[in-house]
Amino acid sequence: MKTEVAGLSGSCLVREENVSDQCHKQSSEETVAGLEPVNFITVATPHLGSRGHKQLPLLCGLPLLEKGALQTAHWIAGRSGKHLFLTDKDNGKPPLLLRMVNDSDDLMFMSGLRSFKRRVAYANANYDHVVGWRTSSIRRQDELPKSNLQIKDQKYPHIVNIEQETTLDINHKVSSLEGKKMADLEEEMIEGLTQVPWERIDVSFHESRQRYVAHNTILVKTYWLNSDGADVIEHMIDNFLL
Repeated sequence: MKTEVAGLSGSCLVREENVSDQCHKQSSEETVAGLEPVNFITVATPHLGSRGHKQLPLLCGLPLLEKGALQTAHWIAGRSGKHLFLTDKDNGKPPLLLRMVNDSDDLMFMSGLRSFKRRVAYANANYDHVVGWRTSSIRRQDELPKSNLQIKDQKYPHIVNIEQETTLDINHKVSSLEGKKMADLEEEMIEGLTQVPWERIDVSFHESRQRYVAHNTILVKTYWLNSDGADVIEHMIDNFLL
């Protein structure tokens, strides 16, 4: 039997951790929980957390607000807030998101991720006030498409860029958390996650009346409010690897 993993926003990070846990419990690298892993799809997911500059667009990139969010996120979102802002230090360990870019004795995340035949990141290029473009597409700032964000196929009017990563082996060096700045931690997470190739699908609702709720529209969370994202769902289905 085959298994697929798909998730919206922070919920996908929970699924990623569950995949790593199942991979740790079994001896075969070809299956996850006894199933053949095929499609791993994330949608507007903060892979790099929400702590970096403009990673939480709602704060408008203002340093004062971003610093305030860093200090208060755990009050608003509890443990998840600590995870997203990389302030968790369970038993003296590095932040969970940083640990999830490598295998360790208790978390076989990369083995689980590598076992999927296909990894896809759908990301809002604009108007997502909850998850920034960099963190949802696992890119550095200078890797974001600068222009030509245009409709690629009339069947999918809100998909404006498709990038297929082909490099299978990327050198990765595990760095110590000691003395690291956040920019360095972000780079470490990018290097870790890109040890495996990704398909990146950039989405834009800039001409849609539903653009201001793009975070929910991309996955049609509520049809009457987010129906313009139906073509994104159709794209997922049409490109599903069976």
